[in-house]
Amino acid sequence: MSEQVFTPAGLDALPPPEMAEKAERIGVAKAAMGSANTFALAVLAGAFIALGAIFATTVAAGGTGLPYGVARLLTGIAFSLGLILVVVAGAELFTGNNLIVMAWASRRVSTARLLRNWAIVYAGNVAGALATVGILYLGKQYEFGKGAVGEQALTIAAAKINLGFVQAMALGAFCNALVCLAVWLTYSARSLADKVLAIVPPIAAFVAAGFEHSVANMFFIPMGLLVKGNHSFVTAHPDLPDLSRLTWGRFVASNLVPVTIGNVIGGGLMVGAVYWFVYLRGRPAL
Repeated sequence: MSEQVFTPAGLDALPPPEMAEKAERIGVAKAAMGSANTFALAVLAGAFIALGAIFATTVAAGGTGLPYGVARLLTGIAFSLGLILVVVAGAELFTGNNLIVMAWASRRVSTARLLRNWAIVYAGNVAGALATVGILYLGKQYEFGKGAVGEQALTIAAAKINLGFVQAMALGAFCNALVCLAVWLTYSARSLADKVLAIVPPIAAFVAAGFEHSVANMFFIPMGLLVKGNHSFVTAHPDLPDLSRLTWGRFVASNLVPVTIGNVIGGGLMVGAVYWFVYLRGRPAL
C-alpha cells in the first residue's frame, strides 16, 4: 500500500505576480458576466455591506465610555463582515470591482464593458443597501438598547453629511485603497480561512481611521434619514447632534458623489493601476 504524498507547497499563498494574473482573469470574467446576473449579485453585495454596517452600528452603540481608538477598532472588526460575505458568498461590489482596471489596462476589457459593469453594479449596490435600510427600519432595530442604536445611526449619518467635498473625496480614496488591498490579498489565498484573515485588517483599518466607503454610506446615511423622520424618537433623545443638514440632497451631492470619485481613485488608480504597472505592464497581449 503506497503512502499518500503531502505537498506543503500546494498550501503556499500565491505570490504577487500570480495574484496580478488572477486579478486580470477575474476582471475579464466580471466584465463578461450577463447584466441580469451582475445586477442580482450587486444587489446582494449592497445588502451584505449593509449587514456589516448594521453590525458595526450596533457594536458602536452606547460605547462612549471606551477610548476613541478602541471603539473605532471594534466597529471596524464588526464591519468586516460585509466584505467577508461579498468575497466568500459571492457578490458584485462596486468598490472591489474598481480592480477591473487591471484587465482594462491590459486591453482585455474594453472601456465600454468596464463602465457597463460599474454602472450596473453601482445601481445594484444602491438597490440592495436601500432595501436593507427599509426592512431594518420596519423592524425598529434602531430602538434597541433604549434607543442607543438609533442614536448611533444618527450620529454616524450627521458626521458623514458634514464632510467637505474634497475631504470626502480624499477619505474615499484612502478607503477604497484599503478595500481593494483586502480584495487583492484574497487573490493570494488558498483557503477560506486565508480569505477571512486577509480581509479583516484592511477593513478594520479603514473604519477605525474614519475613511469613507460609498456603498456603506448607501446604508449609513439613508438609515439616519429614516430615523430622523421619526419625530417621536428624535424628541425622546435630546442629546443628538445637529441634524439640520441631514437631507437626501446633501447625502447625494455632499457625500455620495465625492466619496464615489475618491473610491475610484483609491481602488482603480492607487491599487489596480499600480499593480498592473508593476506586474502586467509590457506583457504581450493575449
